[in-house]
Amino acid sequence: MDIKQLLIFGLLLVPVWTCKINQCCDKDKVSKMAKKKLKTHYQHPPEPPATAAPDSPVVCPVELYQQPLKSLHDRSLSPWRYVSVTREDHFPSTYAEAQCLCSGCILIRDTNHGAVESHDYNSVPIKQSRVFLKRELCDDGENYYLKPVSVEVAVGCTCARVQSSP
Repeated sequence: MDIKQLLIFGLLLVPVWTCKINQCCDKDKVSKMAKKKLKTHYQHPPEPPATAAPDSPVVCPVELYQQPLKSLHDRSLSPWRYVSVTREDHFPSTYAEAQCLCSGCILIRDTNHGAVESHDYNSVPIKQSRVFLKRELCDDGENYYLKPVSVEVAVGCTCARVQSSP
């Protein structure tokens, strides 16, 4: 085979490889492909356990600062909890997302007066872009293909100065 034949042969194989990645297939096969692809190309960090339901009330836990705390999300001046988020058409379909517990930030005054929530500062989520595989419907209306999508996921909260207008 000369170089010209190799190039033509290679160009004929490229559509076969890309077709396999974006091929339309039934829901079960798409799920299997997504799991395999997530392991090899889009590894996700281990998920922290959800500490609350997404619709449960949010309470700033100022009183907790009178006792020793171990978890970073509890010790932070901008504490957060993890809630479980489900997106049926995404892989992975369930993941943990941080939810800030205070609108302000917790300030430790001293040992006699304890902690207070200060609204001179804001609790703001720290976001990380993560790649998910989204199940998209093919033109035939019956089968699906996978499409990588970037999703901003809150992974914690931090304290920031109040944003002032110029």
